[in-house]
Amino acid sequence: MGSSGLKDATAIVGIGQTGFAKRLPEDEKTLACRAVLAALDDAGIDPGEVDALASFTMEETEEVELAKAVGFGDLTFFSKIGYGGGGSCATVAHLAAAIAAGQATVGVAWRSRKRGSGPRPWTNTAVQLPTPAQWTRPFGLLRPVDEIAMLARRYMHEYGATRDHLFNVALACRNRANQNPDAIMYERPLTREMYMTSRWISEPLCLYDNCLETDGALACVVVSRERARDCRRKPVYVHSAAQGLPAQHHGMVNYWNDDPLTGPAWTAARHLWKHANLTPQDVDVAQIYDAFSALIPLSLEGYGFC
Repeated sequence: MGSSGLKDATAIVGIGQTGFAKRLPEDEKTLACRAVLAALDDAGIDPGEVDALASFTMEETEEVELAKAVGFGDLTFFSKIGYGGGGSCATVAHLAAAIAAGQATVGVAWRSRKRGSGPRPWTNTAVQLPTPAQWTRPFGLLRPVDEIAMLARRYMHEYGATRDHLFNVALACRNRANQNPDAIMYERPLTREMYMTSRWISEPLCLYDNCLETDGALACVVVSRERARDCRRKPVYVHSAAQGLPAQHHGMVNYWNDDPLTGPAWTAARHLWKHANLTPQDVDVAQIYDAFSALIPLSLEGYGFC
């Protein structure tokens, strides 16, 4: 199993998703159930065998509601990950750790959100601000895009990055969507002129520097290496996994650090490669969370790809 105890000890054996759209009629609980059932069917595992769950603190559907609706057995492990989409890999890591440690046997990670038709988390003015936000939001950094815009401007200032670099990121992501029939941007190409003439969202980030906000749900099933041999699909082993928050980290950015451009990617990467039999040079495909285009160059550097 390797020194970490996690290396290739577990595998993803099923995935499921709903459709994705700006507006779906079902509520988040219904979407979650559909995605989870699809993932279990993909794996060939009965819902009654599920005994572990992992999701997000931003998830509106509670474990107990999902368990009752789908028909899980006794749950022996459940956890929630902070920080939204950027924490997605950690849901799999938590399940892998629980299964490798014998706390559970069949885990499901899921997310169900109506961010296309629903409210934005930061628009609720009745909720008291968390302490760090009291030092940023009164000065105009109201949304995640505003915080990342500051980081992007610093990156441009330090290293000479231009909007063409950000466009290349947006174009690469759009090119993948153009080839995916399930993507909202399927067969909807992006051009440089469209990018350069689009409206500012938070300068220097324009409309196409932001990820889409959609309704939809998705899930995956994690089991032990031994159990994976009996499942319906060819397993994908969890070779190495890591979470990371730098010392003195602040929200989505590193305002309090000596170098705000060395964010969580650097911290997570050190742990990731430490427990892997691979190096960045061995990787052929990197799927990096593209919340904002400026985060991709930072992540490529943080994980050692350039």
